Amino acid sequence: MTLGQIALRALIAGFIMSLVVITGFAYTTLLERRLLARLQARIGPNRAGYIPLPRKGKRERRLLGGIMQPAADAVKLFFKEDATPAMVDRVVYNLAPMLTVIPAILILAVIPWAGPILGYEEYFAIAPGIDVGILFILAITSIGVYGVVLAGWGSNSKYAILGGIRASAQMISYELSLALVILAPVMLAGSMNLNDIVVAQEGGWYVLFLPVAAIVFIIGVFAELQRAPFDLLEAEQELSSGYNVEYGGMRFGMFFMAEYMKMISFSAIAAVLFFGGYRGPFVDQFPALGLLYMFIKIVIGLIIMIWVRASLPRLRYDQLMGFGWKVLLPIAVLNFLITAVIIVLASEGIIAFPI
Repeated sequence: MTLGQIALRALIAGFIMSLVVITGFAYTTLLERRLLARLQARIGPNRAGYIPLPRKGKRERRLLGGIMQPAADAVKLFFKEDATPAMVDRVVYNLAPMLTVIPAILILAVIPWAGPILGYEEYFAIAPGIDVGILFILAITSIGVYGVVLAGWGSNSKYAILGGIRASAQMISYELSLALVILAPVMLAGSMNLNDIVVAQEGGWYVLFLPVAAIVFIIGVFAELQRAPFDLLEAEQELSSGYNVEYGGMRFGMFFMAEYMKMISFSAIAAVLFFGGYRGPFVDQFPALGLLYMFIKIVIGLIIMIWVRASLPRLRYDQLMGFGWKVLLPIAVLNFLITAVIIVLASEGIIAFPI
């Protein structure tokens, strides 16, 4: 396959996966609103679109009530007034939403979605064969903080600036723990290629061998996504919405688009690192099943994130930073050291451990 054919294939796959994830972002918002309503014993969106099921002599049953709510929200944001405050830094102000959305899409490039399907020789991904996929993910996720910080700085608002400062401190603090625990599956698989990590879990998911790393990773993901109980940078009772307070219309919507797209991306990353990725029953005989398994694991990850939001109160900022530096980081360092020692002892035949 020539270089041009490889680039064309990556372009087509990237367009398809981006379209799927953007559509998935819209319906992730519906999933969150309906699930939060169910968990909190209230009624969620159920009017904007439904499938009528007529019943003789009875009121019709409405199937999938609220299915068009994401479309209604999009129309509202498109037609909503998008005023630019007078004293903002216009370049930074307009650049910030894009710097938030673009990294959320770029993460998808190295994620293995299935085995060899659609003409792919090894595995299906937008950019397969990248041997430093873990470094790529860490680099791209680190860029995401710039969008939030620049949104706060460029808005020329004290509430927005405080939200941006909180974002930089929070995301940098928790990224340290996140990077350290990601090294555990990398050491077990002996590779930074995400597909090699998935293949190495054929004998068992890494969550069974690295439960502490999996738990720290999940907590770090909540902090990286600024999801409850770590959503201090947009605490409305303190910062009047925080870093995005001066945004309206679709520029406001882009920040939430990035958040929900990152929820999908990080659910996929968690599935790859600790829950077997696209592997599952009969996937060797029918590689296309890998897409179904990834979809199921991503949806389960999204449900857990929504469940936590409905259940846990927001932390104070001092509790947030103290937990990251005094609890999570030491646990991540110890987990890294212990995992490294166990792998060395297992490679020398002193103990039995699957490596």
